[in-house]
Amino acid sequence: MNETLAAFQRLTEIMAELREKCPWDRVQTKESIRHLTIEESYELTEAILRNDYAEMRGELGDLLLHIVFYSHMAAEEGQFTLREVIEGINAKLIRRHPHIYGTVQAEHEADVRANWEQIKAQEKAAAGKPNASVLDGVPGSLPGLVKAQRMQEKASQVGFDWPGPEAVWAKVQEEIQEFQEAETPEEQEAEMGDLLFSLVNYCRFKGINAEDALARTNLKFKRRFEFVERQAAAAGNLLRDMTLEEMDVYWDQAKQAGL
Repeated sequence: MNETLAAFQRLTEIMAELREKCPWDRVQTKESIRHLTIEESYELTEAILRNDYAEMRGELGDLLLHIVFYSHMAAEEGQFTLREVIEGINAKLIRRHPHIYGTVQAEHEADVRANWEQIKAQEKAAAGKPNASVLDGVPGSLPGLVKAQRMQEKASQVGFDWPGPEAVWAKVQEEIQEFQEAETPEEQEAEMGDLLFSLVNYCRFKGINAEDALARTNLKFKRRFEFVERQAAAAGNLLRDMTLEEMDVYWDQAKQAGL
């Protein structure tokens, strides 16, 4: 633990030195590095999906740097310090886990989630926001699949939900039918949105993270398509000069190879 604290202290010292001496670090603002933080977050999630611990370690370091960077800039402006950030999350974790640090009983994961949401509602009321929507905690900038699933989870926690996966699957079938019957591009877009939302809901009922499922399929497609490209190049062919049937031969090889 002492080595960890020393390493963290050194990181804060480096940040201060860079902020003072480095021409690039000195001119950055919270707005200028915001997009970099988003990029680092996505790079971490991809490393997680690949189960690449070496890459995870590096990406976690990058995100930790961003936390220190934002906190340092806030301290320069007299807004808050890194210590206050840490103390704040410590207090929140203790406050929202009364089954660990208090007398509340929570035997199951669902109990913990229900307690968490109840405490959040109490915190909003104490902050003068008693009528805040249960969906307020879902950031508007989240990717579509993540946002849909989080909103569905939030609504479910107050009882606004389907009775079971069978009912949700019936809704999926209904939305497919409505999409097929849509005539204008605007209607088709709206119905496809409804269909995707319903599919995300079904994923939730089946315990599947929709964003992760699609991300893994994206990675699988990338591996297999790159295999097709390599095989075509090895044979002296260009993909645009090949038929779909010829490319499918390589695709099937990729599947057989477990890619």
